[in-house]
Amino acid sequence: MASGKTLKAHEIDMLKGSLLKNMLLFALPIAASSILQQLFNSVDVAVVGNFAANEAQAQAAVGCNGPVINLIINLFIGVSVGANVVISNYIGQNKMEKVSKAVHTAMGLALVSGVILLALGLVIARPVLELINTPEDVLPYAVQYLQIYSLGMPFIMVYNFGAAILRCIGDTRRPLYCLIISGFINAGLNMVLVIVFHLDVAGVAIATVISNVISAGLVWHFLTHETSQVRLYVKRLSIGGQDLERILAIGIPAGVQGMVFSIANVCIQSVLNDFGTDAVAGSAVILNYENITYFMIAAFGQTVVTFTSQNYGAGQYDRCKRIFRIGLITSVCCTLVLSWSFVLGRDFFISLFNQDPNVAHYAEIRMLYLMVLYFIINSYEIGGGALRGMEHSMVPAVLTIFGTCLLRLVWAYTLCRIYPSFELLMAVYPVSWIITGTAILSAYFIIRQKAFGPSPAVSPGGGD
Repeated sequence: MASGKTLKAHEIDMLKGSLLKNMLLFALPIAASSILQQLFNSVDVAVVGNFAANEAQAQAAVGCNGPVINLIINLFIGVSVGANVVISNYIGQNKMEKVSKAVHTAMGLALVSGVILLALGLVIARPVLELINTPEDVLPYAVQYLQIYSLGMPFIMVYNFGAAILRCIGDTRRPLYCLIISGFINAGLNMVLVIVFHLDVAGVAIATVISNVISAGLVWHFLTHETSQVRLYVKRLSIGGQDLERILAIGIPAGVQGMVFSIANVCIQSVLNDFGTDAVAGSAVILNYENITYFMIAAFGQTVVTFTSQNYGAGQYDRCKRIFRIGLITSVCCTLVLSWSFVLGRDFFISLFNQDPNVAHYAEIRMLYLMVLYFIINSYEIGGGALRGMEHSMVPAVLTIFGTCLLRLVWAYTLCRIYPSFELLMAVYPVSWIITGTAILSAYFIIRQKAFGPSPAVSPGGGD
């Protein structure tokens, strides 16, 4: 926040004070928001896995849509990261008029992108799901889920861009409140629509759309009634100008990275589909726990992006270094606690979603191969976040595309075709994490040395 500004209870000063305390106050609500959202989404999988007429097919239909949905929306979610960096940088420079213009550009972009994604999702649902070899007994349910889910795309974009804007002023609590409210409604509707009305896959998709409408509406309300520089005025919504160029310059590489990442995962999903419905359903079960753990990492990555961009704009380079160090150490510790808790209690956690021993077999393999080493992901998420905060978005994008995405494609379509093994397919994940993490951390330290200089003076703003 700008110097001399009186902070509200839900805002955090990123330019001074204890970094460890402020970063935790910022990151934990983001993690809680995403984890809570995933827990409520997990209800989709659990409800259809236990109460749908065709349990395995319905569960696989919801699960196999995850990579496809991420593929569709990741470009624009990446653009919201660009909006966060640009607005935070203006706040660090105390350029409040530019903050307001950037806010309205970002939200205008959110509305347009949401409509585009709605149309795209309706059109490509069946072709994409057929392309990734979705099992025939699962395909009708999967298409139905994705088409209904696509109706909520404009609201997903409004929430994500709106939450990114609120986080620029250190407000991570109100986005959390939005998800708590919409999440409970989602969970309740799941039960009613599936158990009472027997809508199965369509029921959980409808519940998800309604919850997205509610979370977007709440964020919109907060922004239009905000008293700070990020207040949203509907008449000022616009798309264009230098702010759009900066947002896209930072956000598109992040979005393309996410898209290519998702393409690789979709391709892996197509190979995974060859192992049958039980393997797809087992992977869908563990994907819930992977997402919960990843959201903790992503929360600290978002924290590093926002804190770095404000302090980089204010010229506080020594503080930027400490932001990276604290973010990496804290995120690794939190990730280890989460991932190893799931591993040690794997029988219980798997049983929450499916009682079928064949499904549980594949679920356990995936958990052991991925969750044990999941903390390695911090290397490229935190390093990439620091680089984006310094407005170097292309470097982590390119390195992730080569180190993770291309490697997974080659692995899946060469080794796994020659030696068709579920275990071999799972092994590509930790291998790609190590290679990508090493590359991005190396790039971060090289770029930091050039940007900050070898011995910058200690800047004001408090300690760790």
